[in-house]
Amino acid sequence: MTRTFTLPAGSGRFLAFLLLVVLVAMAFTLAEPRFLSTQNMSAVTRHMAANGLAALGLTFVVIVRKFDLSFAGTACFAAMTIGYLIALGQPLWIAIPAGIVVGAAIGAFNGVVISYFRFPDIVTTIATGSIAAGLAFVYSNGRTIFQNFMSSGILDLNDARVFGYSLSFVFLLGLYAVAWFFMHRTRYGASFYATGENPVAAYYSGVPTRLYTMLAFVACGVTCVFAVLLILAESGTADTNEGANLLMPAYAGVFLGTALLGRTSVMATLAGTFLITMLLDGFSLLGIPFYYSDGVVSAILLAGVVFFDARLREFLSDIGSFLQPASVKKEKRS
Repeated sequence: MTRTFTLPAGSGRFLAFLLLVVLVAMAFTLAEPRFLSTQNMSAVTRHMAANGLAALGLTFVVIVRKFDLSFAGTACFAAMTIGYLIALGQPLWIAIPAGIVVGAAIGAFNGVVISYFRFPDIVTTIATGSIAAGLAFVYSNGRTIFQNFMSSGILDLNDARVFGYSLSFVFLLGLYAVAWFFMHRTRYGASFYATGENPVAAYYSGVPTRLYTMLAFVACGVTCVFAVLLILAESGTADTNEGANLLMPAYAGVFLGTALLGRTSVMATLAGTFLITMLLDGFSLLGIPFYYSDGVVSAILLAGVVFFDARLREFLSDIGSFLQPASVKKEKRS
């Protein structure tokens, strides 16, 4: 009797992802031996934290088949809110929750307008993001806020370590673990997926699809505040550009993870974000100008979107079939 060994479903894609990570690491190490140094890997985990937190909330929005382009403006407004309260001498236990409330409120507004009033998600979130970014100027008239940052304790969030790892990275992994359990081990997570995959069937099955859509936008608003909080802790200042660089890496992480692992999920986003952060860090270490690395991230995002959208995949497949020689088509039919 012979036994056959079969890999668990999806493990082939995961092994391919690990192979890709190894190849990328080898390529950068050959070009710059410092890439795998302890100091650089520590920097990778620290930079991954902000991008990963922004991408985590975005994952919920993408799962319900929506887009949120407001979270960069939301992060900016929340950052200036936190910075303004710190400058006034308010403790962190007041400043940070105030920023979280800002993110949750903007996310809730987006969710209500999009899910209950059926406004288009892209147009709505562009508008709310622009409004939030404009309101951020109210606090400082465009000037950088730095007062009381040194004495507030916010810088400790960047310097603190847990078991040798940065607190921000440990927080990222902890939040992803909670999100994974919520999405894959509870009926609420299944309801998020049902809302995105077939909202009509989900609605008639008793799932409050509008509520879950709204909650997805709230999650995105809150996690982008967590992300910008880490940026504030690292820079020691708050300015109106905070959060502007979160948009592309976050989306690229979500869609790259989807393309690599076959489905939008919490773990797919973590994998995609890790690979994106590795690429950006490697480009920076090699001294490659930022506009080239931005171009690579944009290309990855475009490729991920093509994979994500079934209509685009079908369109590309039709083009491929049309361009095939007639002899090949006859062989396939026979």
